[in-house]
Amino acid sequence: MPGRTVVLDANILVRAVLGRRVREVIAEYAEDVSFLVPDVAVAEAEEHLPALMIRHGGSAQTALAVLHALVRLFEVIGRDDYGEFEAEARERLDRRDPDDWPVLAVALAFDCPIWTEDADFFGCGVATWTSGNVKTFLRGGQR
Repeated sequence: MPGRTVVLDANILVRAVLGRRVREVIAEYAEDVSFLVPDVAVAEAEEHLPALMIRHGGSAQTALAVLHALVRLFEVIGRDDYGEFEAEARERLDRRDPDDWPVLAVALAFDCPIWTEDADFFGCGVATWTSGNVKTFLRGGQR
């Protein structure tokens, strides 16, 4: 596993498919950074991307093909590897979006930050990076 590790939220997967900037950042750092993704985040992106792509004038099949190509750059983490952190993750997210717990659980399991655009993770006790500043972390800056 490369030196730096970050968990990707489903919204980052969607941005990587629909836009260019996030996809370029991932490609730029794929050899030096481990991108972890909970299995449920991939499923969530697969569920929402076709309709989003059609709304943006694209093809659902193209969206899923791009997502599946990107997923090859990631380590998809199954519940067996993060499930023991469910209770703690749910408690830390408390009154926020309860469906986000797997992303936080992976971050707790692998002791790493989260790359997200979801403010629900802010203040959960784990470093969070947005697309606007994640390069600082990916370059080897702060944790």
